[in-house]
Amino acid sequence: MTSNLFQPPSMAASRGAISRRTGNVKVLVSFTSSNGKTLSFSDNSFRLRPMFIGKVTEQSSCSSPNEQQQDEEQEQEQEEITVSHIKEELYEALKGINRGIFGVKSDKKTEIEGLVKLLECRNPTPEPTGELDKIGGCWKLIYSTITVLGSKRTKLGLRDFVSLGDLLQQIDIAQGKTVHVLKFDVRGLNLLDGEFRIVASFKISSKSSVEITYESSTIKPDQLMNIFRKNMDLLLGIFNPEGLFEISYLDEDLQVGRDGKGNVFVLERIEKP
Repeated sequence: MTSNLFQPPSMAASRGAISRRTGNVKVLVSFTSSNGKTLSFSDNSFRLRPMFIGKVTEQSSCSSPNEQQQDEEQEQEQEEITVSHIKEELYEALKGINRGIFGVKSDKKTEIEGLVKLLECRNPTPEPTGELDKIGGCWKLIYSTITVLGSKRTKLGLRDFVSLGDLLQQIDIAQGKTVHVLKFDVRGLNLLDGEFRIVASFKISSKSSVEITYESSTIKPDQLMNIFRKNMDLLLGIFNPEGLFEISYLDEDLQVGRDGKGNVFVLERIEKP
């Protein structure tokens, strides 16, 4: 059998590819062969050992079906652990910021939205409008980039007189309706609670988004309506959900969405009140 499986390059071709470290007995010699492969040799005073640099296949073609299934299960388990960890980090980051309604420091906002993007990259429901049963039900807002600041907060009495409670989203798939409920506590009126309710309809716009259309809004009880009557347009300007809404992440207990204005919403599933 001939021994011409490897033809080393000529010395003239190799001189420019030889690198020596002065002051050390070790020598590194590299060649680029005619077929484009890079070959390196590590030298010391006793031997010259060849090391071939090439692409290593990710999975052996000899793997059995059982081994491949085990690998897939391990990858899935690792993915679940990763998502679980991200969600834990997200909930930790959301502590103490009151859903972001009254503003968030820039570094905290960057942290939260970075975690949100990590979740979106691992979305287990890439076509949520094709699985509407997963969307229906009641959701509670735990983070939003919508803010009520400055004069808006003062006009709505949200500094001292009125406290903003839960913000809920009730989705009725059969009726194609959404009801957005903002809970309020008002001091001095002997009211345990009040609410601002916005009713809207929705229709599927794409595999991951819906178009929301405003229908009506009410404030209860009447005493609360008297307080907010002159600021109804302001309330709707902030909280009206009308427009395109893309569901960018959806699992059994968490939903992330983005509206046409670039706002981010993170909601968790709850039992209907």
